[in-house]
Amino acid sequence: MTASSSSRRGGASALDIFGRLTERDRLLCRVLWEHRVLTTEQVCDLCFTSLVSTQHRLVALWRLGVLDRFRPLRPTGSESWRYSLGPIAAALVAAERGVEAPRPSVLRDRVVALAAGQRTNHTLGVNGFFCALHKAARKRPDAEVVAWWSERRCAAEWGELVRPDAYGIWGESGGRVEFYLEHDTGSEPLSRVADKLAGYRDLAEADGAARPLLFWLAQPGREPGLRKALGATALPVATAVAGTGNPADAIWLAVGGDAPRRPLAQLATVTARANR
Repeated sequence: MTASSSSRRGGASALDIFGRLTERDRLLCRVLWEHRVLTTEQVCDLCFTSLVSTQHRLVALWRLGVLDRFRPLRPTGSESWRYSLGPIAAALVAAERGVEAPRPSVLRDRVVALAAGQRTNHTLGVNGFFCALHKAARKRPDAEVVAWWSERRCAAEWGELVRPDAYGIWGESGGRVEFYLEHDTGSEPLSRVADKLAGYRDLAEADGAARPLLFWLAQPGREPGLRKALGATALPVATAVAGTGNPADAIWLAVGGDAPRRPLAQLATVTARANR
């Protein structure tokens, strides 16, 4: 059993701890409010440059009660810590948004659900995609992650038609590409994944424009089968395999085309052709 957040922070008040938080700490709190959970490595991609510095700061924030954390249980070996909102982070972001902060018991239940939940790895796959984009943006003076919506926010916006795992906007070299993300872990039959196109076609008709739909695959051998299942479509659709490069790089293969693979920024031209 872990120590309570109040004992970890040695009696320091929330206001005192607020004063110790950097802007980077506050960014991390906001991201965890919206996206629930990140690994140590993902936090490093999001807003650090050194994994060791990331580990030290995360431990400090955990001890202050800003963050909470857990590790998946494994028969052998161990995995990196997963971090989520602690009471201090929740109070900070709630105050910024002018809403009531979740009760500590609610936050504890959320951590337990994340630790035991079957969809946590899926959520981490989606969050890893966007944290990697943040890492790429820090290395490119003309690039930025303009938007990153969670699955919950997407469902609230488009849930009657589609439920993407995320929605994002990537800006680079003065241009920008809006996209929907579907993270494929291999748990669904390919035919069921392909059936999602119908909802995106309906959404494109309702909006009068089609944004790229990106399939981010966890299993390399699944990409050829998925592309075959998707078949010919007028929608701008592209596939890529996690682990083959940063999502901003030239790893995206448009459905209906063979080569070359394109960087994320160039998928805006696929959209333009699809909307003609």
